[in-house]
Amino acid sequence: MTDEFHKPTQFSGSKFESFQGGEDPAQISRVAHETAHALLNRVRESPETDIVDRLVAFTDEHGIDAVAELWSRASPRSLPGALWRIYLMRAMVRQDADGTSYLYQRGTELATTIDPVVAGATAPTGPAEITALADQILRGLFQGDFAVALDRAAAFCRLSSLGCTSVADDVELTAPDRASELTTRALRLSQTATEFVSCARLWRAGTLD
Repeated sequence: MTDEFHKPTQFSGSKFESFQGGEDPAQISRVAHETAHALLNRVRESPETDIVDRLVAFTDEHGIDAVAELWSRASPRSLPGALWRIYLMRAMVRQDADGTSYLYQRGTELATTIDPVVAGATAPTGPAEITALADQILRGLFQGDFAVALDRAAAFCRLSSLGCTSVADDVELTAPDRASELTTRALRLSQTATEFVSCARLWRAGTLD
């Protein structure tokens, strides 16, 4: 990664799937996998706190496009795909900490699973707590158990999806456009949770490429 990237920009949830890479898929895939493995191996072999701090905050200075340029077109069930989605999840949380914490908190109130425990956010979860959770999950990729960090991310997504669905039901009659937007977001979050679970399983098997 160099310093010649765009500064942070605001983006909508629809951009989750809209980033584009270069024109040569084989080259894009090769670069994505090589950079992801090189970065992760380097940091996990010597997880110096200041380096991890810079990686966690990288998109705060350089913007999400910097990461998208490398990894956004990788398979969701791959190492670069997992890294991309964790970075994007953190960026979306920081862009709207109030909104994401509200949806997450709603999800925890309705959950009948252990997802709130797995995700590990401080309860009740407000903007500061949800921001801290996103940082902890990303940091866990570099310093902790990689698969556990993915499991926490999956739990976060499932709870947020549940919150989106609940709020969508609340506003369906009074704000149908908002309800539709939340329903779409819920489906996207649910799919991302499934992808994180798959990546965690592959990591534990030693086959996440």
